[in-house]
Amino acid sequence: MKVLIADGVSQMAVDILKNEFECVIKDKLPAEELLEIIPDFDALIVRSASKVTAEVIAAAKNLKIIGRAGVGVDNIDVPAATARGIIVINSPGGNTNAATEHTFAMMMAMSRNIPIANETLQKGEWNRKKYTGVELKGKTLGVVGMGRIGSGVAKRALAFGMKVIGYDPYINEERAKDMGVIVGTFDDVVEKADFITVHMPLTDTTRGMINKSVIARMKKGVRLVNCARGGIIDENDLREAVLSGQVASAAVDVFTSEPIPADHPLLGVPGIVVTPHLGASTVEAQVGVAVDVAEGIKSALNGEPVMTAVNMAPVSQQVMNVIAPYFDLAERLGTTVQALAEGPIKRLEVTYNGEITEVNTKMITTAVVKGLLTPVMDTNVNYVNAPSLAKERNIKVSEIKDKDTEHFANLITVTAVAAKKSVSVQGTLYGEVGRIVKIDDNRVDLDPHATILICPHINRPGVIGQVGSIMGAAGVNISGMQVGQTSVENTSLMILTLDNDVPSNVIKLITSMDGIFDAKLIHFNK
Repeated sequence: MKVLIADGVSQMAVDILKNEFECVIKDKLPAEELLEIIPDFDALIVRSASKVTAEVIAAAKNLKIIGRAGVGVDNIDVPAATARGIIVINSPGGNTNAATEHTFAMMMAMSRNIPIANETLQKGEWNRKKYTGVELKGKTLGVVGMGRIGSGVAKRALAFGMKVIGYDPYINEERAKDMGVIVGTFDDVVEKADFITVHMPLTDTTRGMINKSVIARMKKGVRLVNCARGGIIDENDLREAVLSGQVASAAVDVFTSEPIPADHPLLGVPGIVVTPHLGASTVEAQVGVAVDVAEGIKSALNGEPVMTAVNMAPVSQQVMNVIAPYFDLAERLGTTVQALAEGPIKRLEVTYNGEITEVNTKMITTAVVKGLLTPVMDTNVNYVNAPSLAKERNIKVSEIKDKDTEHFANLITVTAVAAKKSVSVQGTLYGEVGRIVKIDDNRVDLDPHATILICPHINRPGVIGQVGSIMGAAGVNISGMQVGQTSVENTSLMILTLDNDVPSNVIKLITSMDGIFDAKLIHFNK
């Protein structure tokens, strides 16, 4: 596996990846070179400089994951990656504190005229009266976007004695009220706030959401902060509003295009404080985001789900701790029903019993689908594309939950309804070790191994011994065997756990034996 680090990241992150993968570091990689070399790589790490376009993704024949060492993914074509089954991850919490503190630092610097006061004093001027500022205490702060950073800013503002109005289309009102934040509409923020700070992603909806007409509705002398994404506040309109006095001052860390040109509209305007996208630029944050992404890439390349994938449903750390031990078992259950079902699978039902029904199990179900499709697909199947691949093949996937269970604390039953034959397989965990405990109506105790052979047969002397002899002659070692009667009279089910693969001619020889009804060889991804 090869990892391309296209933008500079912390050495700690590089060391994590170098322990398992080949790493190529190409800081400040030109777009043309990225397009040329990307076919050779399985993973790509970028920050904000490199643009991962649809063209780059189309050329990335081996790419499995793209990691953005930061919060946003504006520079990555996420829909194009998702269509190719490429995981896109970021580090939503790695630079939260840094961005929060920088926002507050900008608000303080703006309200107390610190940059211009410092600049003029360095030149020998003493302008105490000219640079009289305003206090935060008693003022109303409008926070547009109450995610991690917006909430962090609100918390600090409350500590400064400010009143906070929070707006977010997806706001958790109970959490906001517990913090002491007033939940309001966008109009409430626009019309009532003395300070306004934005913490929204840049989308078609948020681009230019604060423009000339919106600013005209604000209090005269309002102060604006943008440390989120360039373009949320219209830069030309902001310049005019500050020059006219409608906006007393502004603090901006992010811009529509970066780096900015010398004639940028926000440069040289008294009352506008600017910094060169420093929100995440702390030693601690740079290490944090890079390590987060490195760990995510390590998990993905090892076939494990990634908690911070942006093109998958998010999963909290608490839920992940509960469901993660089931992923390997779930994949193996999916692979087993694929091997045993006869004909194309039309419907897949995943039933959960026990305490696991109390958490979101969709990612476990995705693991089942991944295991089901991997043996029959010529493309990489992962936690991103497995649901869409199933849909393309008209496989209806459903979940059933029932907390009651007879024999196990938790139980997963996977039923595949196929054109010719349906099959049901059950699995559970003993500690953190997955076991298959039932195949159709047959009780088993199977440790899913690299390869297993399932043979229904006539219950009579000599059949099992003959199979063992054929395996021995072919040099195939049997490391485990289970035999049990089935619900059909005079028939048994033999399951062999094998240490190596079985040639196709050996399978044909076994299936041709008198007394053997079938021989299903199941390969599991190690």
